Amino acid sequence: MGELVLVTGGSGYIAGWCIVELLERGYDVRTTVRGQDKEAAVISAVSTAVDPTGRLSFVIADLTSDEGWDAAVKDVDYVLHIASPLGRNVAGADADALIDAARGGALRVLRAATAAGVKRVVLTSAANASSPAAYTADGITDETLWTDPDDPTLIPYRRSKTLAERAAWDFMAGYDGPTELTTILPGAVFGPILATSATGSVDIVARMVGGKLPGVPRIGLEIVDVRDLADIHIRAMTEPAAAGERFLATGEFMWMRDMARTLREGLGARGKQVSTRQLPDFAVKLAARLSDADLGEVTPALGRRNRHSTDKAKRILGWTPRPAGRAVLDCANSLIAHDAA
Repeated sequence: MGELVLVTGGSGYIAGWCIVELLERGYDVRTTVRGQDKEAAVISAVSTAVDPTGRLSFVIADLTSDEGWDAAVKDVDYVLHIASPLGRNVAGADADALIDAARGGALRVLRAATAAGVKRVVLTSAANASSPAAYTADGITDETLWTDPDDPTLIPYRRSKTLAERAAWDFMAGYDGPTELTTILPGAVFGPILATSATGSVDIVARMVGGKLPGVPRIGLEIVDVRDLADIHIRAMTEPAAAGERFLATGEFMWMRDMARTLREGLGARGKQVSTRQLPDFAVKLAARLSDADLGEVTPALGRRNRHSTDKAKRILGWTPRPAGRAVLDCANSLIAHDAA
């Protein structure tokens, strides 16, 4: 029997691929789901890539409740804490609930893991927890930068990721024991899906391929393939030098217009609906106010010039991600194969 790894939020997009990679590398995996009804979907998704028979188990646990977490970490060697609440266009009490769930969930996992003597917890944060307030600021930044959670311009999701990671590090600063913490800060996550029930951030590619975007905003993304993101989590889990460190996992920068061109050229007939028309900034801002609330969360990134450095991950972990164009095309082809675009 191999070492046992707990992956939180097993029905999620990133977690699903982490489960696949762990199983392929000989680990046994336990994963948390919010209800027993989710188990069959996770097994079905994972089974498209690897046989989980006898090596994948489940525990019912929720980020907003203490129940289930002690059972989740029992006899576990490592924890990949990937589960995090998603929130679009939330405000007021909903925004507070999002932040409380992210921060409280991280602390619940850490309390249980440290009490059980887990070797290491790898927590999934986000690159926008290590970014300047204005993405349009020139320069290349690294893990030493922390996003200011008190900045009034931050969207709730970005604030939730920053405060959750901060809370995790603050907890570990007051902890004296064997458990170690490492955090991973991904950029825009694309790549193939395992199931249509867990598509994560790939909806933007689905909308582009499906011809649902009349044009593309002047926004650039640092694209990481979900398989490379799973890989860096596992590298960070076992590399001795990764203990107590943050690692940006942002991938290659790509303008959305270049994404559209890559899809249009690389998908053949299926790419004909992809619009490569550049939308003017004023049109995007107007649409955000009048008709598409989702755009309101991306307008701060219009004309983005800031970049993140992944030198630390490459140097310490030996991490080499795929090119952004390949991740985008693999994502689109997977969506098409699943009839999801």
